[in-house]
Amino acid sequence: MRRKPFLLFIGVLAVSITLSAAPGWGQGPREVTEATDASEATPPAQAPQAAAPATDAAALEKARKAAQNPIASMISVPFQENWNYGIGNADRTQNAFVIQPVVPIGLGEHWNVIARIVTPIVYQPYAIPQASGAPIQTGAYGLGDMQPQFFFSPTKSKVIWGAGPIFLVPTGTPYRYLSQGKFGIGPTIVALVQPRFGTVGVLVNNIWSVAGHQDRPDVNQFYLQPFMNYNLRKNWYISVTTTGITANWERTAGRWVVPIGGGPGRIWKFGHQAVNVQTFFFGNVVHPQGASTWTFRMAFTLLFPKPR
Repeated sequence: MRRKPFLLFIGVLAVSITLSAAPGWGQGPREVTEATDASEATPPAQAPQAAAPATDAAALEKARKAAQNPIASMISVPFQENWNYGIGNADRTQNAFVIQPVVPIGLGEHWNVIARIVTPIVYQPYAIPQASGAPIQTGAYGLGDMQPQFFFSPTKSKVIWGAGPIFLVPTGTPYRYLSQGKFGIGPTIVALVQPRFGTVGVLVNNIWSVAGHQDRPDVNQFYLQPFMNYNLRKNWYISVTTTGITANWERTAGRWVVPIGGGPGRIWKFGHQAVNVQTFFFGNVVHPQGASTWTFRMAFTLLFPKPR
C-alpha cells in the first residue's frame, strides 16, 4: 500500500516531463482553420490567435503567485508524499501522505477566512522487543491526527497576513501508534511579501492540549516554517524552506527538530486545470536520537480560481 502514492507521483512527473517537450505545451487550445481567400489570411484575422499564448502565460503567472501564498484567494488541494528516512537503529522509513485542502471564504469586502485542513495518512514503523534475539520490525498504517486551521486575513494589505486558531483532533487510527490522544488548540499566524523575484514569508503556531486521555503526555508543540521562493522562466521556481522547525516544550532532551532544504517546482496546465508540482529534499540538522535524519517530499497541488 505504501508504494501506490510513490508510483502515482512518478507517473505524474513522467507525463509532465514528456508534455513539457511537446510543441505548444502550456498554451491554451487553438482553433485551426484553413484560409479560403486572401482576406482570411490578413494580420487582423490572426490577432486573436496571437493573443492566446500571452493570456495563458498571464494566467499561469497568476497561478504561480497564488500557489506560493498559503492564504491566497484561491481554492487549492495539495497532495503531499513524505518519506522520512533513517529512523531508529534499524534505519527504518516513515511515510506520510498529507492531504490539506485550502478554501477561502469571503467575510464581506474587507476580510477573508481561509480554512486549511491538514489530514495525514501515515505508515509508522516500530519494533516489538523479544525475550531473546533482535526485535521484530513492523509498523502501523492509517489515519493520523488532523489539524484544522483558520486564518482571518484582510483582502487589502501591503504585507499579506492572516491569523487565527489551529486545532489538534485525535483522529489517529490505530490510536496506540498514530495518535497523540489529545485535543489541542493554539494560535497560528502567517505573513509574507511577494516582490518581483518571488515570495518570502513565515508560518508559525503553537498547540497546547486541553483535553484527552490521561495516560498520554501533554502536548505543547511549537512550529515555525520560514519559506522563500525564487521565480525562474517558464513557470519554474526554486524553494528554500523547511518541513517545519518544531519544538516539544514538554521535553528537555531532544526538544528540537530543525530540517533545512528545498527544491524545484513548476506550474503546469493540463487542459484548463492548473497544477503545482514540487520536489523537495530536507536534512534534519538537529533531531532527537533515533528520529529521521532526512526527508524526500513530492507534492502535487490542484489550483482552482475562487468563484466570484
